[in-house]
Amino acid sequence: MDAQKPPSAIIDVGTSDAIPIAPEEAFALMQRFPGPQLLDIRREEAFAKANHSLPAALRRDPETAFAWADKLDPHRPVIAACVWGHNVSQGVAWQLARRGLDARYLEGGMQAWQAMGLPTAPKPAAPSLWVTRARPKVDRVACPWFIRRFIDPDARILFVPPPAVMRVAAETGGTAFDIPDAPYTHEPQADGTEGCSFDAFVARHRPDDGALRQLALIVRGADTARPDLHAAAGGLFAAALGFSALIEDDHALLRHAFPLYDALYLWCRDLQQETHTWPPKT
Repeated sequence: MDAQKPPSAIIDVGTSDAIPIAPEEAFALMQRFPGPQLLDIRREEAFAKANHSLPAALRRDPETAFAWADKLDPHRPVIAACVWGHNVSQGVAWQLARRGLDARYLEGGMQAWQAMGLPTAPKPAAPSLWVTRARPKVDRVACPWFIRRFIDPDARILFVPPPAVMRVAAETGGTAFDIPDAPYTHEPQADGTEGCSFDAFVARHRPDDGALRQLALIVRGADTARPDLHAAAGGLFAAALGFSALIEDDHALLRHAFPLYDALYLWCRDLQQETHTWPPKT
């Protein structure tokens, strides 16, 4: 084997080396937030002939897991799906598990999923492209989080110098955000106060989600120097500055900071009545 070429992800590992997940269990996981990362890793010929995929699936080449594995969210489970749940998905799941991810393969593959009448979706299209300023802190982390969680799970984010944002967006066909005159930017709120770009995303795409509206208040307070807007705004601002100081690579920063936004969204949605007391209750 050429020493310069990374090994293939397709390895004859045997069923005892990779962990399966039944279609009905995978479907139950999909009802949670943020849900598992579903990978459509069918070989190219099978993928080209198919009409559908799993809902919100990411299309990935099974032979190049070495190139994309580290870009997955480390705090979310991974489910690899091929046609029948044999060597292709088992090999990928095994490779990802070796990297420390909670990775399993879909038992029976796409065939079993469809045979059970579970929901499908159109095959993953080309990822959308978004352009913003480099060195994100609050709004430029919150907006990519919203894009990946609620618009396009495979969206590509380009971080460029501020003067280049609109030009790069025009040249690449991407959508600019969080810069003046961009489609998503700071706009006045109903009370006349300054909003942030995250407000614009929520208002246009998920206006009826009360948890997102509350999270937008936290983000706005942290992003526009208004900690009075929400008790959690100051904490988010402190964490954002810490992430920026700790992590120089903008995309790595997103991967590490997204769990914070997942946690804040869940708190806004489900956990506000929970308290922490001392001494602990028996």
